[in-house]
Amino acid sequence: MSQHNHQQFVDVRQPRKLVRIWGVVRDGLPSVGRYRRYIIALLPPLLAIWFLTIAYIALAPTRYDSDMTLILPGSGVGGTLNLESIGQASATTSSAFSSPTLSPTENYKRLLMSDLVVSTAASQIGEEAGDFPTPDIRLVDQTNLIAVSVSGSTPDQAHKRSTALREAFLSSLDTLRNDEADAREEAGKVRIEALAKKVAAAQLKLLEFQGRSGLVSLDQFNSRIAAMDDLKAREREARTARSQTAAMTRRLASNLRVSAGTANRALRLSSDPAFQNLLRRYSEVLTDETEKSGTLGPAHTRMAQVRAEREELERAMAKRGAAVAGLSASTILNFAELSVSDTRASLFEGLLVGDSQNAGSAAALAEIRNQIGQQTAQSGKLVEQASELASLTRELRVAEAVFSSALARVDTNKSDPFASYPLVQTLEAPTMPRAKASPKPAFAIGGAVAASFLLFIGFMLLWLRQPIIRKLLPNA
Repeated sequence: MSQHNHQQFVDVRQPRKLVRIWGVVRDGLPSVGRYRRYIIALLPPLLAIWFLTIAYIALAPTRYDSDMTLILPGSGVGGTLNLESIGQASATTSSAFSSPTLSPTENYKRLLMSDLVVSTAASQIGEEAGDFPTPDIRLVDQTNLIAVSVSGSTPDQAHKRSTALREAFLSSLDTLRNDEADAREEAGKVRIEALAKKVAAAQLKLLEFQGRSGLVSLDQFNSRIAAMDDLKAREREARTARSQTAAMTRRLASNLRVSAGTANRALRLSSDPAFQNLLRRYSEVLTDETEKSGTLGPAHTRMAQVRAEREELERAMAKRGAAVAGLSASTILNFAELSVSDTRASLFEGLLVGDSQNAGSAAALAEIRNQIGQQTAQSGKLVEQASELASLTRELRVAEAVFSSALARVDTNKSDPFASYPLVQTLEAPTMPRAKASPKPAFAIGGAVAASFLLFIGFMLLWLRQPIIRKLLPNA
């Protein structure tokens, strides 16, 4: 019995949740007289919501959107041009997205919305610039894509406007690129003209020096130095040859007991037919005298006759020798013995040849030493001239290299027109709208329903505010 009472006591103290909620609603419901005021307060905003919705559906102009997507390739390009013995030119275009502070997609977005592009697009389709709508442009995050939407009252008009906008945009890019190329080319011409003047001045200085000094190239200087070394080598060879010839001549003269001059006179006498005839007869008479002296006495008539004949031949030989070689009688008689043998005559010839070669080697050595002296005297000046020539040549080559590189750089810059304005491609061509973009009745009605529901929620909260406040603040 006590347990049953306790259960009834619990049920009384803790009613069900639905009962509690009904109590809140029942206690919070307004009195019957207030319903009319709530309805009057709720009806105007509710009518306004649906009136605006119906007016939007009925009166909003029909709009069609033509969409297109542009893409910017993100990689850069580069190239190098090598000119043999002249210079090098390189052209590198960094990626358009390499800079963290500049965005080509933002630049192109602004260009698409510019008055110039919009006016050009409007004129292409025969519209006034004010009638052409501002394109809706959206940059796709984490990509190089540019989404463009252009509206029109009809699908065909939207498509034409979108196509005209794209063509005007690309045409404006081409104009900007051409203007940049012309400006760069003009600046390059001024630079190239200045460099050409420097090359001409350096070339003129080099030509003037070459004409003044006679030194045309460093190869010529090297050839002169090589000629000096060659002269020194020839001087050593000439010294060796002269020493060899002089030693041979001295040894031969020592063996023959004659000098080169004596051998020369002997050969002159040996080549004279009259002297040789007298010498032959003298040899025969001398031989005959020697043979008879062995059997006959000095006073014998035959000996006296042979002796007289010998003496006569000696006088004739002396006279002839004096005429041919300018020698005295005693010297002529000494040559008689020398000229008898052909072998000795050939040795005399060898002695004379050696003496001549020795004289020639001495003359050649003297001339080589003279040339070495002249070259040595000019070597200091030649080195200074070579140094100046090398400096002028280097200055000319540097000027030519800079000029050629600048000229090549102008050409390579022309080869990449997308350096400042990156290449843009059409990923999706302007579309032909299939459905109107606005008005959309389903979205409008859905919005009106949501607004009406929120309005009812708001009024419900006003009705139930007292029970809620008492529930939250029981001691208030």
